[in-house]
Amino acid sequence: MGRSWRAGGSALIRTGALVAVGAMLRSCVSRLRTLAVLRGQPGVAPLPAKDPWSPRVNPGAGRREQEAKPGCVRGDPRSFSSEVIHMDLSLPNPSWNEDMRLLFDQFMKKSEDGSWKHLPSYKSKFTQRTEDIKIYFPGMNPLSSQIATGKALSTDAKLMKEKLSQAQLFPRSLEEGLGFEYAMFHNCVEDRIVCIFQGGPYLQGAPGFLHGGAIATMIDATLGACAIVAVGVAMTASLNISFKRPIPLGSVVVINSQVDKVEGRKLFLSCNIRSVDEKTVYSEATSLFVKLDPKTRLT
Repeated sequence: MGRSWRAGGSALIRTGALVAVGAMLRSCVSRLRTLAVLRGQPGVAPLPAKDPWSPRVNPGAGRREQEAKPGCVRGDPRSFSSEVIHMDLSLPNPSWNEDMRLLFDQFMKKSEDGSWKHLPSYKSKFTQRTEDIKIYFPGMNPLSSQIATGKALSTDAKLMKEKLSQAQLFPRSLEEGLGFEYAMFHNCVEDRIVCIFQGGPYLQGAPGFLHGGAIATMIDATLGACAIVAVGVAMTASLNISFKRPIPLGSVVVINSQVDKVEGRKLFLSCNIRSVDEKTVYSEATSLFVKLDPKTRLT
């Protein structure tokens, strides 16, 4: 009797394990099929072989300084290391709610005639963009002098190298659905970027609402994208935010940003955050970005 019970229990355990493994495999297959479908949609970029965030042929030459071509792409994007596979995290995933998916589909539809362009988003910076930044901050990589002289890396240098290899873009550092879920679209004619944003549970401030710092992060990220697409490598000099209403956790909002004025290397931008129906204004912001000059080192 006891032996029969134990055998039956073992069979049930094995059956349960097989069912669990089967469910997991079906889930993985479903996700892969979804990605395959998304890759085939018009306007959705496949895993890139070029850096879509580089609108210039030469470092420092901005979009305004080049002859306009049809659509939003100007200049030849520069390549990055093909050894690293980048997954576009701005594509729909199971954590997106209905409003988020609907808005994404609407902007993808607008992108079909070339007036709008979907901007892919990745967890790590492109190699070429990192090299561009090093032009202005030559001291950002303490490993460079040791590598150049052929010296063996010190313990501190090895630790630094390991940390740099693990670096991630802050808004993409949380797991799917827990933090910043967003997608950006650029209108090259009007010099503006629209970001659709859904804040996850790890971004809570006051109970049930987004943290003000999370809102500021998305405002700065959207304005920064607008500045970079317009003139190239630029950094925030000032950011002024007026928080008008709290944003409910898990809701979808629309961040509208635009370039208002350009004075030399200075870019004046503004943005607002609205509800999906545009009836509620949650925040407004103005900012100053400065285009970096490759002839001027900042450190």
